Amino acid sequence: MFAVHLMAFYFTKLKEDQIKKVDRFLYHMRLSDETLLDVVARFQAEMQKGLGKDTNPTASVKMLPTFVRAIPDGSENGEFLSLDLGGSKFRVLKVQVSEEGKRNVQMESQFYPTPNEIIRGNGTELFEYVADCLADFMKTKELMQKKLPLGLTFSFPCKQTKLEEGVLLSWTKKFKARGVQGTDVVSSLTNAMRKHKDLDVDILALVNDTVGTMMTCAYDDPYCEVGVIIGTGTNACYMEDMSNIELVEGDEGRMCINTEWGAFGDDGALEDIRTEFDRELDLGSLNPGKQLFEKMISGLYLGELVRLILLKMAKAGLLFGGEKSSALHIKGKIETRHVAAMEKYKEGLANTREILTDLGLEPSEADCVAVQHVCTIVSFRSANLCAAALAAILTRLRENKKLARLRTTVGMDGTLYKIHPQYPKRLHKVVRKLVPNCDVRFLLSESGSTKGAAMVTAVASRVQAQRKQIDKVLALFRLTREQLVGVRDKMRVELEYGLKRDTHPLATVKMLPTYVCGMPDGTEKGKFLALDLGGTNFRVLLVKIRSGRRSVRMYNKIFAIPLEIMQGTGEELFDHIVQCIADFLDYMGLKGAQLPLGFTFSFPCRQAGIDKGTLIEWTKGFKATDCEGEDVVDMLREAIKRRNEFDLDIVAVVNDTVGTMMTCGYEDRNCEVGLIAGTGSNMCYMEEMRNIELVEGDEGKMCINTEWGGFGDNGCLDDIRTQYDKEVDEGSLNPGKQRYEKMTSGMYLGEIVRQILIDLTKQGLLFRGQISERLRTRGIFETKFLSQIESDRLALLQVRRILQQLGLDSTCEDSIVVKEVCGAVSQRAAELYGAGLAAVVEKRREDQGFEHLKITVGVDGTLYKLHPHFSRILQETVKELAPRCDVTFMLSEDGSGKGAALITAVAKRLQQARREN
Repeated sequence: MFAVHLMAFYFTKLKEDQIKKVDRFLYHMRLSDETLLDVVARFQAEMQKGLGKDTNPTASVKMLPTFVRAIPDGSENGEFLSLDLGGSKFRVLKVQVSEEGKRNVQMESQFYPTPNEIIRGNGTELFEYVADCLADFMKTKELMQKKLPLGLTFSFPCKQTKLEEGVLLSWTKKFKARGVQGTDVVSSLTNAMRKHKDLDVDILALVNDTVGTMMTCAYDDPYCEVGVIIGTGTNACYMEDMSNIELVEGDEGRMCINTEWGAFGDDGALEDIRTEFDRELDLGSLNPGKQLFEKMISGLYLGELVRLILLKMAKAGLLFGGEKSSALHIKGKIETRHVAAMEKYKEGLANTREILTDLGLEPSEADCVAVQHVCTIVSFRSANLCAAALAAILTRLRENKKLARLRTTVGMDGTLYKIHPQYPKRLHKVVRKLVPNCDVRFLLSESGSTKGAAMVTAVASRVQAQRKQIDKVLALFRLTREQLVGVRDKMRVELEYGLKRDTHPLATVKMLPTYVCGMPDGTEKGKFLALDLGGTNFRVLLVKIRSGRRSVRMYNKIFAIPLEIMQGTGEELFDHIVQCIADFLDYMGLKGAQLPLGFTFSFPCRQAGIDKGTLIEWTKGFKATDCEGEDVVDMLREAIKRRNEFDLDIVAVVNDTVGTMMTCGYEDRNCEVGLIAGTGSNMCYMEEMRNIELVEGDEGKMCINTEWGGFGDNGCLDDIRTQYDKEVDEGSLNPGKQRYEKMTSGMYLGEIVRQILIDLTKQGLLFRGQISERLRTRGIFETKFLSQIESDRLALLQVRRILQQLGLDSTCEDSIVVKEVCGAVSQRAAELYGAGLAAVVEKRREDQGFEHLKITVGVDGTLYKLHPHFSRILQETVKELAPRCDVTFMLSEDGSGKGAALITAVAKRLQQARREN
């Protein structure tokens, strides 16, 4: 028993001594946590350099765009071919991807050798050999009669300008075929395939093996957005935000970046970490000075590093009693599979003795322990360096997503990772230590890069098909110039109809006279009350106007109008309004003051005088009974009488659009048009009295409230109305009415977007085909979301957050489509506004007999003010459709409040002038 203990003690002591000896000798290969964190920072800097347009040419980490923009979503299906060229064997694969609610992949494959004379010979012969192997596979599998898409896994650094094109930058590993560098490998293979007349294959995607690994794993785990290969060579790829990739046009979405991290350090960034053994190995390689990071990590080199270390230790008398065998001098005699065998947990020492004996050495027990520890240090350093670079990528992903904690999956492949008994465990542990704020799952790729190429091809096919369907929907909203000219001309016809006595009853654009016959001239002064009713809020204002300096001061209070009042009786509505006025007068200390009052009433009214307005119909969700067909001024006067607390001089009933024009007219004499682009849609302008057949007199001008929201109610816009417009109309409070408004105004644009999103989701093109309950809710997609989503400053991540608020779990690709839908709907709205406005300014030009008209349009409304592109598109459309009009757009400052007071002031001034005359 004592002897056993003695032996155990002796062996433990021996082991400790040998380990210490090796540790001292390979001191520089043992990397501290501090050094690894430094490598993380260096690699992050190299990534940034590789992504920048100006810095990329000198970057060692090339960060190559792959043009793979999406990961599998599970809806891919069909048959695909895949080729994998890049390792010791060449593989052809047929992949059957079927959807059927579950992710199902069936594969048939065949391996072909890659003889040295082929991979180091002539480039043309290499691609002809690949084409011959493909033809052989297709004959064997009876696929010759089928037209199949193909994905090519090509495991060498390539510069891609599209998914199906790639120029070889440099050969790596053992490949050295002549005449290929600097040429498009897809073209070379396509040309080689042409020699086989019976081969009908389309190369849809050129894929790096690392990208293939990521795609294979992403098919099983949608969280996978990183791929890493640690095999013969080493590399990594990940999904980067397009906004950070300066080498590719466009900021939308994400794209897979092939880092080509094997070249990290080629610029000297790792010189302090490289050892004499790394330098010796590099000098004896096929590509000295290149792929220096790879030479410290990958399976092609680890065995050789171990051999060089053992040789040096033997020469120094630290191993084998100073004896060296001839085999130990031969390059490549120790391979990575030997390193893996020597590090096995139980049989490692026995394997070490056997391998060393095969090399013609006579190792002692101590030698075997020392050699095993050399292998551990070399492979541990490899795992450490890999972990540091991967930690840099994971940190970048987390920062891109602006998350405190990232949950992600890394797809792994490569012989070193697969066959080395300790490697995965070491790598995972170090990664988790370096990035404690990332929850990382490591997923081993099944069938690796070849299946991945088929997945990229399947995704490319799916995206292509989906793109066609999405474009078909968006095309409905893209109006041609011809269509816009048609809208302008139809609007002109409707304007004329509305002005004429005979055709007015049938006109959809009502052209209501407002009895506002003058614009402010700067002499207006006094205190005025203004009321503003046009939405869910009601405002009461006190407006003080001072003449001479054109100064206006305003005081106001906002009151809510509850839904039960909006949709109750007319008496209840006007009693509520008077209650609000009483509260305001109390608040301002004006009880008992008799002030002139202007009433902004933003609903279609037929006026028989400036203080007489008969409501034609409610819009914007109002439904109060016993109001339509009644004079709203009389109803307000009756309510004031019922309260019997104060008396007010109601001078004018005003539409908010007219108020907008008057506010801007106070600042700019050229302002003759008012435009509202907000919750509702309307326009007014100063018309020649001689053209207004509904009002007596031919002298001067009068403002016409067009109420153009009803344009198209006679079917004249049916050629451009879509199924989505019809759905929105049918679900509205007033089906068949205000059709132009329903295509252009803020109250409806979000609802049009919602209808499109539902349709695209039903077609399986969005949100994985899942329609959330929130998306089914009418009015959930407010127009303010369009403005936010279309903001140029908003990253897709923020778009996804907005969609999440709406209960929509969107992918990056979904967010792009939603942004496009919002853009198409708001662009059409702005263009339709522009076409309508072009008809009005052209009419004003012709009526005044001008060759060229200079005119200002006063504009108000949240859509015009807050949407990032609406105003620009509207202005451009007017310019194009009314080229002889020089139109200035002026933002109105509180048209419905200040405007109402100004109209009241102008009306008082004109009354005074009439009395004096």
